Amino acid sequence: MSKINVVARTGNEAMAEAMRQINPDVVAAYPITPATEIVQIFASYVADGLVDTEFVPVESEHSAMSACIGSSAAGGRTMTGTSSQGLALMAEILYVASGLRLPIVLAEVNRALSSPINIHCDHSDTMMVRDAGWIQIFSENAQEAYDNMVQAVKIAETAALPTMVTTDGFIISHGMERIEIFEDKDVKDFVGPKKLGQYLLNLEKPITLGALDLQDYYFEHRRQLAEAMIDSKNIILDVAKTFKDKFGRAYGLFESYKLDDADRAIVVMGSTAGTAKVVADGLRAKGIKAGVLKLRVFRPFPKAEVAEALKNIKAVAVMDRSDTISGHEGPLALEVKAALFDSNIKKEVPDYIFGLGGREVRLEDIESVYKDLGDIIDGKSKDRVTYLGVRE
Repeated sequence: MSKINVVARTGNEAMAEAMRQINPDVVAAYPITPATEIVQIFASYVADGLVDTEFVPVESEHSAMSACIGSSAAGGRTMTGTSSQGLALMAEILYVASGLRLPIVLAEVNRALSSPINIHCDHSDTMMVRDAGWIQIFSENAQEAYDNMVQAVKIAETAALPTMVTTDGFIISHGMERIEIFEDKDVKDFVGPKKLGQYLLNLEKPITLGALDLQDYYFEHRRQLAEAMIDSKNIILDVAKTFKDKFGRAYGLFESYKLDDADRAIVVMGSTAGTAKVVADGLRAKGIKAGVLKLRVFRPFPKAEVAEALKNIKAVAVMDRSDTISGHEGPLALEVKAALFDSNIKKEVPDYIFGLGGREVRLEDIESVYKDLGDIIDGKSKDRVTYLGVRE
């Protein structure tokens, strides 16, 4: 078991620390709130000679991901970080990275999209690119942000898929927490040397990347990408098992919190899962069997596993920190409902859209969701979508 060092770190500091220990070949980035600190801190590691990384300060996030693609295609272990409008500006190039099967790792700090302009947390930015062919891993706190970053490199390089690790802006990114970090050598040993495989600058076996791909083969290449995403689920679990064996902390596709005997449960991602657990504990003390399913991996979406975890629960609600702006449920609720439907599980699953633009979610807000679930158990119907905490 690795030696553990207990430190106080913000989420941004934790992600930057993991990047230092990974010591990538290239980091290309452009600063944006609230992710600026990640690459700013990492740039100080470069300046102080603590890493061997080539740090490339570019003129935009579009350029950052373009530079990452060049580095990764040439065989370099490559990382970056961004948030919100920066991720939106990257969006065009995110699809190129996944289409070329490049294992770039992105530290993404969740922040609302404009307009109106807002620098605080919701999941709109990550959900905007949910179908870009990137693995998406959500973190509840700074500890998970650190652990997920360490695992992400191994996941991305094994799956040959780009991977983003997310934290909630300001709530995690700037919140100081007690976390446990590992020895540098142990992290380096866990990640291991990059297996170059097929890459662009191989003089012994040159290949072409990003060539024109029309009706003859484009469809087949996109199907291969979809298959790689499906296969990555087992890779994520294998990496988590190796991580637990070495470091002692367990991860899965999601966390089941007191679901075994629950009659009502909330499905949620990110920092709000911690608040939901506190509420569930309080309700348990009153004899109410409340549980939480905290989704960790949103892409690939573990639909069969989620359906299995929820099948015996009488009433289930989803909390979405983003909105599809479609008149229907948010993106997480649509995935959960599809998973249940495909498993022939018929439940009323109300969706609660909350916390947009950083609106605080209170204990009593989440308690009200559990109360609604109690009403469903008693045979009362609820609105399909509720905007939780919005002023009338």
